[in-house]
Amino acid sequence: MNKVFACIGAMQSSAAVCDSASWASKRLGTPMVLLHVLDRSENVTELDLSGNIGLGSREHLLDELAALDEKRGRLAIEAGRAMLDAAAQRALSSGIEAPALMQRHGNLAESLGELEADIRLLVIGLHSTHSHNPGMPVGSHVESVIRTMHRPILVIPGEFREPQSLMLAFDGSATTQKGVEMLAASPLFRGLPCHLVMVGAETDANHALLDGARDRLQQAGFEVTAVLKAGEVEPVLHAYQADNSIDLMVMGAYGHSRIRQLLVGSTTRNMLNNTRTPLLLLR
Repeated sequence: MNKVFACIGAMQSSAAVCDSASWASKRLGTPMVLLHVLDRSENVTELDLSGNIGLGSREHLLDELAALDEKRGRLAIEAGRAMLDAAAQRALSSGIEAPALMQRHGNLAESLGELEADIRLLVIGLHSTHSHNPGMPVGSHVESVIRTMHRPILVIPGEFREPQSLMLAFDGSATTQKGVEMLAASPLFRGLPCHLVMVGAETDANHALLDGARDRLQQAGFEVTAVLKAGEVEPVLHAYQADNSIDLMVMGAYGHSRIRQLLVGSTTRNMLNNTRTPLLLLR
């Protein structure tokens, strides 16, 4: 678990993913892997040739389709290699010495699951085919990856800008307590001002949780601003981030059961849908 993996694909955010992963790799002092996963299901068109069509015609069409499918597969592999080569050149120009290139076939989430033991940080674009505008639903492939992975995931919605500040959305849960420890121990954000934001009631218990998290980060050398604010979680977090020009948010991912998410929605999904800046998601 010692590499930064960057998911490279046919998306506008691939350049930002590459730049973000390069930045993280240098900050963490770990190797960088550029990964392209070729999902055949995205390029296959199923045709039903049953019915009244003649046997000879059907066999001819099947042969033609097989040849076309083979050609499409070769072109997809070549396109993937070209994207990886372009990303590698971009990484080299940013100071990465020897980015590794990897191309795999299959489902994105399953492929990443097989590689999970080697992943320290995963960097992925928010959408698979187009740029992100706030309010757009997150891509199903990306959401599947976030649900199944148990490594930190840096999600990039658009262009990359080196973070100058970060914000941890803190709720006192085991996940965000773990997030405090991860931030304290990691060199990824060392030296950056940190805003610790808890959305909840003004209670002694909440203040105690917030103060404990602030003290831990301060002990690790962070300059910390800790605030407890009332209101609904998502609007409060977005407003605080905008008001304080914070470049990156850290939060827990999918803390509730799948059934509860279906009933009341998911804070994680809504934050992803509406973010304008990178999100570091912790499990």
